[in-house]
Amino acid sequence: MQKNIIIGCSITVLGLFVSSCNDNEDYSVIQSIDRIKIDSVNIVNDTMEVFALQSIRTYSTYPSRCEGFYGYDYIYEDHSSRRITAYRYFRNGPCTQNTYVGVNQINFSPQHKGTYSFSFWNGDDQWIVKTIVVE
Repeated sequence: MQKNIIIGCSITVLGLFVSSCNDNEDYSVIQSIDRIKIDSVNIVNDTMEVFALQSIRTYSTYPSRCEGFYGYDYIYEDHSSRRITAYRYFRNGPCTQNTYVGVNQINFSPQHKGTYSFSFWNGDDQWIVKTIVVE
């Protein structure tokens, strides 16, 4: 029984080693990260309750398939104000040059009542401002 377990583990490890040493794999590497402007924002409900969950969707235009959404910089300016900047990655490897719109989201679940202000970076010193009232 113990011998079968050892043989089974050895075969599994050998299989992983052989499959991971393939020199012909197509893969790409993220080369850099930079801001990308948020073109528009969709907030379904501008009024919500404390502890409720709402997805805030953002839309950005990417100039090629070598770029994509990397993440958000979500800064709490104070208790009720947020500044959001989207970041994109640039990768090497084969890609098409067609533009496409990327859709991403932030999940917002307020812990306190009040009026929350969200500012989304829209390029240069431009911001899209959205407000949500939490009751």
